[in-house]
Amino acid sequence: MWNSLAESIIKYRFIFLMVIAVITAFMGWQATKIVMSYDFARTVPPEDPDLIYFNSFKQKFGEDGNIIVIGMQDSSVYQLDNFTAYRDFGNEIKKINGVTEVISLPNLKMIVKDTAQKNFYFRNIFPERVSAQHELDSLLQVALDQKIYSGQIINTSNGAMMMLVAIKKEVMNSKAREAMTDSLVAAGTRFESRTKIKLRYAGLPFMRTVVANSVRKEMNIFLIASAVVTGLIMLLFFRSFRAVLFSMIIIGVLVVWTLGTLALFGYKITLLTGLIPPVIVTIGITNAIYLLNKYHLEFQKTKEKHEAILAVVKKMGLAMFLTNLTVAIGFLTLLATDITILREFGIVAGINILALFFVCLVMIPSVFSWLPVPNERHLKHLNFRILNKFLELIDLSVHRNRPGIYATSLLLVLFSVYGMMQLRSVSFMADDVPEESQVKKDLQFFEQNFSGVMPLEIVVQFITKKKRPVLDVRNLGQIEEFESFLDSIPLMSRPVSVVSFVKGLNQAFYNGNPRQYKLPTKNQGAFLMGYVKNSSLFKQNTSWSKPDSITSPKPDSVSRQATRGVLNSFVDSTFTTVRISTQIADIGSTRLDSLVNNVIEPRMKEIFVPAGKDSVVTQITGSTKIFIKGNKFLIANLQESLLLAFILITLSMAILFANVRMIIISLIPNLLALMITAGLMGYFNIPLKASTALIFSITFGISVDNSIRFLAKYRQEILSNNFFIPVAVSESILETGKSIIYTSIVLFAGFIIFAFSSFGGTIALGLLTSTTLVISMFTNLILLPALIMTFDRPKGKKGELLIDDFDSSFYGEQEDEEIDLSKIRIHSRNASEAE
Repeated sequence: MWNSLAESIIKYRFIFLMVIAVITAFMGWQATKIVMSYDFARTVPPEDPDLIYFNSFKQKFGEDGNIIVIGMQDSSVYQLDNFTAYRDFGNEIKKINGVTEVISLPNLKMIVKDTAQKNFYFRNIFPERVSAQHELDSLLQVALDQKIYSGQIINTSNGAMMMLVAIKKEVMNSKAREAMTDSLVAAGTRFESRTKIKLRYAGLPFMRTVVANSVRKEMNIFLIASAVVTGLIMLLFFRSFRAVLFSMIIIGVLVVWTLGTLALFGYKITLLTGLIPPVIVTIGITNAIYLLNKYHLEFQKTKEKHEAILAVVKKMGLAMFLTNLTVAIGFLTLLATDITILREFGIVAGINILALFFVCLVMIPSVFSWLPVPNERHLKHLNFRILNKFLELIDLSVHRNRPGIYATSLLLVLFSVYGMMQLRSVSFMADDVPEESQVKKDLQFFEQNFSGVMPLEIVVQFITKKKRPVLDVRNLGQIEEFESFLDSIPLMSRPVSVVSFVKGLNQAFYNGNPRQYKLPTKNQGAFLMGYVKNSSLFKQNTSWSKPDSITSPKPDSVSRQATRGVLNSFVDSTFTTVRISTQIADIGSTRLDSLVNNVIEPRMKEIFVPAGKDSVVTQITGSTKIFIKGNKFLIANLQESLLLAFILITLSMAILFANVRMIIISLIPNLLALMITAGLMGYFNIPLKASTALIFSITFGISVDNSIRFLAKYRQEILSNNFFIPVAVSESILETGKSIIYTSIVLFAGFIIFAFSSFGGTIALGLLTSTTLVISMFTNLILLPALIMTFDRPKGKKGELLIDDFDSSFYGEQEDEEIDLSKIRIHSRNASEAE
């Protein structure tokens, strides 16, 4: 088959190249449609009960994730000029396209009792213009007396405050968010210049914009860097500018195909899919190195360019197909997950790596058939003395010191197992935000001054025949007791619920006395309800809002406020279901899981005890709950993906080796490399999370390439050396070893580039992948041939062939140059002996 294919490629190379050119033009056109993703990834399947409940919660109480928070901690803001500038700053922001509401100290409202009308209404604390500092000081005291804001908009202990900016959902999830964010920051810069007060920014819309912009910049930087670095290494090896130039053109074709595939499938550029183009460059260069190295070897033997090119396709076709297949499998197994970003990453990378085989196999022989023959300078790498000495040393060790190799491997296994026992699975909600970035520092500011950044929602439903059970004194007391418990946890902010409003109403009823910010007695409650019934406070269009999560708003969603009123953001229309809203510090998925499930939930069950035949249903939900579950789900899916990759790659290797023993031998070095990497993660306290768990299925597929190429050469050499294993092993080490080292250096350089990312997950991906591939190089060059020497030794009668079903007429004078790999099958010796 490969003989015919080789002849066809050369004969019809112009037609093949035209087909590739047409496809490239089409993909290039598609690539112009590609867009950035402005959403955080979903890591929980849509049919998950907790996610379904969270979506219904948002339908009932409003959308979340549309708040940008601007904070500061500077006492000079309370000076009249600066306070006026702060008010102007808020008004300027409100005019920005996409902003629906701004909540800040200058426009806070207070609940006021109207004795004449016997109702409540909202009134601005600060008038449109404050004329004197003493007037401002008095009004500030009034604002501080509104206890409903304490710990929310204002931190009364140190004077820190924050401004909440509500964003339209349509703007938040589109490219328009960039212009809106830029305008907001520009307004903030003008405020800072005017007042010399430093501002802090946070919130999901702001964080997503920062991440999206960084992803776009890094994708371009990494793509260029990977092409330059791998191209320079290739130039150093082959000393041919033409070879490097045309190889990079070929890889460029695949990059265009990759971007076109993303657009064709309707996928957006995310933190993961943005890594695919530089990965394609790196893996594509390794294909080019193998083919060029083989071309130079064959040309050195025959001095005939045409024969050398045909030999490349004949000998390397099957091996290169299998190596690309195993790498593609490592990516395509991510389709088994139910996580959108992983599925998109897997399918685009997998398809284009398979396409890489076709493009390289067609374009490299075709292009080089038109180029001049390589000269002596181009062939110098074949006699690189230092590399030859190194490979000879490995060959000597394999033949003379196998017990030492096995002992070292066993020690590495024990070392790795102990390190793997130290592995822990943990991730943070702000993992994608660069650690040293201003955004991360700003998040820490809000966490320190307002207790938490991760929204947590508790829903309590009172099932009873009574009307409006939420307002029952006993039930309000249970809610207050639970809120006091939450407030006692240092990692959590003070909760807000209908209880907060009832306390605020009681304070207003007593003319704003801050000491009356408490639940009314049963008799007092009757008076309050009379005022509430006469009031349009919770029915009219109102811009009053509460300070919510730093990273996301509670579903006060201003658009919903306009039609349902403030109270409806915390209780349903029948007053049977109440929402308690709080925030937790970003302490990592493990501690969060323990806090929510082992501390908060049990205490919640203890407090909400129904009376008589009534019942109470409690449920914890919100972004935090989904994040915790998503992290567990993500790790479990990636583990399944690795297992599936192992099975499929093993089956694909059975195409090359029908002998089970040889398949096991080929897998051992690569599994050892993965174990060492996992062990190092444990020793260096690198947590197992999405970005780090992902590398195992990917690198397993890439590292197995070395085994396939080595064993493909070994299969040729064992036939051409009368089945004498020591010589076959030596020849395989000395020839294939060069290509393995070359490609490993390129892969290391290509992936280590990611270590210079500003994202922690991408850094871990780059470091761990490059480390694994280097370890795999050594295990495949040292342990693999040692295992072959030990376990592939003939045990049958003298002269018995280990490789049968071989067409001897196909084996001519040119030895392995004319071997058709598809006609060779390695069988179990035990089966031969039985016959």
